[in-house]
Amino acid sequence: MKNATAASFTARGQRLAALAALFAAAVVLGSCGGGGGGNDGGGGTPPPPPLPPPPVARIASAETPIAATCTGSAVGAPAGNFFANAEVEPFAALHPGNPNVLLAAWQQDRWSNGGARAVMSAVSSDGGATWARFLQPMSRCGGAAVGSAGDYERATDPWVDIAADGTMHMMALAFNGAALQPGSTSAMLASRSSDGGRTWSTPATLVREDSSGFHDKNSLTADPLDARFVYAVWDRIDASDNGPALIARSTDGGLSWEPARSFYTPRTTTGTGSSQTIGNRIVVPVAGPARGVLVNVFTQIDRSGTVTTSRVMVIRSADRGASWGAPVAVAEHRGIGARDDATGQNIRDGLIIPNIAASPDGTLWVAWQDARFSAGARDAIAVSRSVDGGQTWSAPVAVNRVATAAAFTPTLAVRADGLVALTHYDLRNNTADPSTLLADAWLLTTRDGVNWSETRISASSFDLAVAPQAGGFFLGDYHGLVATGSSVLPVLVMANASTANRTDVYTPRFDGVSGATAFIARSAVPVMDRAAQSALARTHGAAAEVAMRQRLPRQ
Repeated sequence: MKNATAASFTARGQRLAALAALFAAAVVLGSCGGGGGGNDGGGGTPPPPPLPPPPVARIASAETPIAATCTGSAVGAPAGNFFANAEVEPFAALHPGNPNVLLAAWQQDRWSNGGARAVMSAVSSDGGATWARFLQPMSRCGGAAVGSAGDYERATDPWVDIAADGTMHMMALAFNGAALQPGSTSAMLASRSSDGGRTWSTPATLVREDSSGFHDKNSLTADPLDARFVYAVWDRIDASDNGPALIARSTDGGLSWEPARSFYTPRTTTGTGSSQTIGNRIVVPVAGPARGVLVNVFTQIDRSGTVTTSRVMVIRSADRGASWGAPVAVAEHRGIGARDDATGQNIRDGLIIPNIAASPDGTLWVAWQDARFSAGARDAIAVSRSVDGGQTWSAPVAVNRVATAAAFTPTLAVRADGLVALTHYDLRNNTADPSTLLADAWLLTTRDGVNWSETRISASSFDLAVAPQAGGFFLGDYHGLVATGSSVLPVLVMANASTANRTDVYTPRFDGVSGATAFIARSAVPVMDRAAQSALARTHGAAAEVAMRQRLPRQ
């Protein structure tokens, strides 16, 4: 094992104390139901008792441990600029045998034109109240030595999971240069820890390629039924915008990995043009008709001539990833992305990244951004579910409470008692003031997919315009959410008030039950004439194109 030395972090002192005090004071008001203009519902089965707001703010991230002079470049000043102390795109996992043990990871010091200076892992043994943080040597600024497995300029897309035997796994994308440009390189790296995240193995290279292709948007899943099996999936994009889904599999708990291979090559419905996958992620139901089956969700984006369309899809494997069946469509994807209406500034959100979770009974839930419920005016949070292991899916419903505000970047988790939790951001409290972009974070819960409850996560609205500018105001393509016992723990980013510390990773814990705002999911989709349908298709296609380009490192 290669020791990963815990960096010494300077306390943010009065600044963070003030943030914590603000969070604690404002959350009392936030629990009263905040916001308006949504469908509060009526009739039907009463919703389950909602979760209350956390008593205090809890911050997982800290002052950057990376030297101010580190750029990761070995050949001079790189393009772009990095945002020191800007943590974005966290993900988290819960120890299956100890609900107090959590593992998280995020991008540390985001660059404006792709990736971060490093990826950081963090572990908690007290349910997320306190965290120990470790730079991962998957980039030069993360501590990788010249010539080592992590000798790359930048790293991004951190992902973690914890196996049934407690082994911790981590994965990230590392790269040099601009995607698909001469001299560039991209690689998928994975590491494991058998001592609770204090030390990590030397990163294993699952794939490495030069400028002929760019490997992107990875995730990693430890099989909950057999700790020997670990699955890493991602997409590979080429200069023609074709992007198959790839998998690397470990059958010995991450000690070694099989060669990466393509397991799904998308094709357009016309057979011409280009097609790619993005947002691949595997879940493994532990009960129900698909017990032990690998269910991989992704968005398929097709381009034929000047027309770009996309669909949320799943593909299944009944033999632990050795072979795969035919893809199944969950729904057409009609998201358009969120933006600041006052300035036209783009929010780089999770537009083309679907999210998936499995209930203890085997029910599958998928969430994504979609504008169908407002005839293309703004994105809502769409949810569909499957009770037959992903072979058929329900019609999407909109589950964000306030229908008049753009909602974005959903994340799902399901507790052992069947409570479904979903977090997302929205702009319901934004104003016409072009100098700010006010956003909020929300926790939704349900047991039946129809009746929902909403609790405010953010203490008060935060100014998203302070977040790193990375092809748009950026908090991450995804964030974390874990559910255990009677608790739900979001692991997500919110913007601060200082450009010296633009964002932090927050880990509020929601325990017990108390009052919150109840509402019913919206199922109605406005009838659109042909012109309106065409307009939505064009807007969605343009947004999907922008989202694809944003994810490629550039000069």
